[in-house]
Amino acid sequence: MRTRYAVNGLAVSVVSDSGERAAPPLLLLHGFTGAAATWGDVQAELGSDIACIAVDLVGHGETEHPSSLDHYRMPAAVADLATLLDLLGLPRVALLGYSMGGRTALQFAVAHPERVSALLLESASPGIADPAERAARVQSDEALAERIERDGIRAFVREWETLPLFRSQARLPAAIREAQRAQRLQNSPLGLANSLRGMGAGAQQPLWPALATLPMPVLLMAGEEDRKYVGLARAMAERVRDVRVVVVPEAGHTVHLEQPAVFTAAVGDFLQTAGLAKARQEGSRL
Repeated sequence: MRTRYAVNGLAVSVVSDSGERAAPPLLLLHGFTGAAATWGDVQAELGSDIACIAVDLVGHGETEHPSSLDHYRMPAAVADLATLLDLLGLPRVALLGYSMGGRTALQFAVAHPERVSALLLESASPGIADPAERAARVQSDEALAERIERDGIRAFVREWETLPLFRSQARLPAAIREAQRAQRLQNSPLGLANSLRGMGAGAQQPLWPALATLPMPVLLMAGEEDRKYVGLARAMAERVRDVRVVVVPEAGHTVHLEQPAVFTAAVGDFLQTAGLAKARQEGSRL
């Protein structure tokens, strides 16, 4: 079921399944160029046991794509998610984010740890620690944003699909690649350009020191062929107190698309384990 909510002056589109489950629902945050629809198979697979809610992040899908950068900056995106959870009547959620959505999920978990029962990050990073590298990323993202606005969505998607980051997706069936392309083409050039400017890895403040403060169980997942993000997952794991790392064979950056059965099994097992651990902790206090 798709619903639009008025969130701090922004119209936000949300896709949720029907019914209620005993455990906190799983909130799904897509990556750059994605949308709530990219989680469709994951929601279908997990839906019998876990209530799933997927959000079109600002500038993507059916959520608004304002011209001002106000809603695109990470602190605003985090505040908007908190307001959305209030509107949904959800004091706590399990939070799963992919790539840009993973960075957003981590930002939210650091700002509102009491509202996150479990944190699941797929091919994500805490941001760029080195100031010079961060500044260079801001410049490259601005150049890409200007190309998107100048050349249009079709030219950009053609360029985006050829990035080495997505090379492993060449193994996917043609129908899946076409569906992903069609979803990307539905995005707004302005929305994607402003997303790069406000929520890009260079634009956000890095969170490496904050990893040690996370109180919730954390799952870090990466595809074995995505060596950069495997390295990031392992580096992050050294700083997180309660962490599980899953490296998925025969997968690159988009594990949930390239190895969906392995992905959903890992997510389901982690959420079950995290829930059981929490139940034991609460039982020990009685």
